[in-house]
Amino acid sequence: MTQNFTQVEHDGLSFRCCVDRAGDSAPWIVFSNSMMTDLTIWDAQADTLRGRFNILRYDQRGHGGTTPPSGPCDFDQLGGDLLALLDHFGIASCTFVGLSMGTPTGLYLAINHPERVTRLVFSDGQSATAKNGAATWQARIDSARAEGMEAVAKDTMSRWFSEASQRAGKTEKPYAAAAATSLDGYIACATALQNYDFNAGLPGIQVPTLLMAGANDGNMPVSMQEIRKAIPGAVMHVIPDAGHIPNHEQPEIFNARLLEFLG
Repeated sequence: MTQNFTQVEHDGLSFRCCVDRAGDSAPWIVFSNSMMTDLTIWDAQADTLRGRFNILRYDQRGHGGTTPPSGPCDFDQLGGDLLALLDHFGIASCTFVGLSMGTPTGLYLAINHPERVTRLVFSDGQSATAKNGAATWQARIDSARAEGMEAVAKDTMSRWFSEASQRAGKTEKPYAAAAATSLDGYIACATALQNYDFNAGLPGIQVPTLLMAGANDGNMPVSMQEIRKAIPGAVMHVIPDAGHIPNHEQPEIFNARLLEFLG
């Protein structure tokens, strides 16, 4: 087993990636992060799967160690980034795991390049911009411009995590990643989240699909049930005592569900 951090050039940007190889015959699993997190948000999952899978984690554009774009982006670009990384690392097909923004990123791939995915795992993400979502994201963009990313990070932690989790120190690493997110990267990806819709493609997804949502993540468990109904054979689990980042807040429960799905 070797672990490799590397930068990959694509579309004028440099993408930070982490690859853990289990061997040429091992299947690939690819993790895609949410807004205001980076590839380390998947540490608990990588630790559990290391040695069984070849693992690719990467920072979406403008996050972590990946270059901020010079302007707004959309999910054709974010999904195209994912496809380019699969090509770069010679990944013919993979199990894809997406958190929040990683969900529409993965839906782009699954709907437009179905041969590249063997299984899908989506956590706390939506298949289309929610009603009033464009206005919500615009307010957050305006706040980020006016107050800076540290203020946005503090507000985000209060929405993502329960008070008990905050007291237990579970927000320390996510807060650091959120506060370090570039303003340009935040605005670019928030703009993508203002206007996307993959609903029409959901019934055509033919690979095993697992959906998970934190029980305390607002309306997310309800909206993800609608995705479950639209994707043939999809299964869903609600993660108790967790908000928007259940893989970090309740990693043991999240990992148990993930391992059960992976077989």
